[in-house]
Amino acid sequence: MPEERRTAGSAAAQKTTAWPLALVLVCLVVYASLYPFSEWRNQGISPLHFLTAPWPKYWTGFDVGINMLGYAPLGFLLAVSALRSQRVSLAPWAISLAVIGAALLSLTMESLQNYLPSRVPSNVDLLLNTLGAWLGACCAWVLERSGLLDRWSRVRARWFAPDARGALVLLLLWPIALLFPAAVPMGLGQVFERLESALADALVNTPFLEWMPMREVELQPLVPLAEVLCVALGILIPCMLGYCVIRTLWQRAAFSTVVLVVGLSMSALSAALSYGPDHAWAWLDVPVQVGVGLAAVLAVLLLALPRRAAAATTLLALSIHLALLNQAPADPYFAQTLQIWEQGRFIHFYGLVQWLGWFWPYAALVYVMVRISGQEAAPPAKSKIRP
Repeated sequence: MPEERRTAGSAAAQKTTAWPLALVLVCLVVYASLYPFSEWRNQGISPLHFLTAPWPKYWTGFDVGINMLGYAPLGFLLAVSALRSQRVSLAPWAISLAVIGAALLSLTMESLQNYLPSRVPSNVDLLLNTLGAWLGACCAWVLERSGLLDRWSRVRARWFAPDARGALVLLLLWPIALLFPAAVPMGLGQVFERLESALADALVNTPFLEWMPMREVELQPLVPLAEVLCVALGILIPCMLGYCVIRTLWQRAAFSTVVLVVGLSMSALSAALSYGPDHAWAWLDVPVQVGVGLAAVLAVLLLALPRRAAAATTLLALSIHLALLNQAPADPYFAQTLQIWEQGRFIHFYGLVQWLGWFWPYAALVYVMVRISGQEAAPPAKSKIRP
């Protein structure tokens, strides 16, 4: 009984990950709705004229599905946030708040699309978005009524420290970030060359272009040993991020195994989407295999690391990983692949994954720096692994 009380108390003390995930999803919806963010202009019509426009004559099942599915997770997360906040006691209020919030976001996006010539606002899209949010919110209510949300809270309390929300959000986003093709497998955050090129283009015909530092030598491709280290660190980083908040040794071991399987699976899926199903495992050459094996060994050796030391190790691994990756160029063949990938049919989906693949390691870097600085709540003293 005392153990159950401690578990229940820990579950109550934990902050839900639904709210930060909902904020991430809002950002993704805004990006997908307003892409490509160019050629804004006032067409001289009311931004709400689409509400009374005739329904479109032509539509596809894909359009219906994507508009509903795009907002269903948002409705689900908003409803869970309301239900877990302890400020909304009645489920109908939680569902209503989630649906109204999602509907207002959709209305705003459709209205702004009036100023983008490449986008067409639609009352049907607004209706489908709202319906998708309602379905997601109802799903959250069903899970709440069945007790599954409370069960997840108890499982989370047994596995993770109360201050695990930030790490969990990053870990949930990591597999999605791996869908963006990387020049080095597991190598997220290779942005230096693109940032340098974009900054140079922005400063053309300005005196500030001369202020940019000029490299004396061109970036050189990674040698096999550096590639091995990049692959190993790319897998080790999410493992260490989990070690920052996971309670026991066996839980860490199980978690690192899941990270390894998920990392390999998502990298294979990314290769299949980029090059075709026949090439799903073509990236798994000898240096990558050695890197995966090295990551598994390091994950085992670091199982007993205290949480603050795990955060410091994550910071070190991120720094080395990003430094190595950004000292290497993307080869011309890979650059051509990215160009085809970015201009593909699912440009809105891929565009989101692209940004996530670029910025995930930097978000993790900020998170572990905050954690090391001690600004997050300290874990309970009775944890199996020392803080």
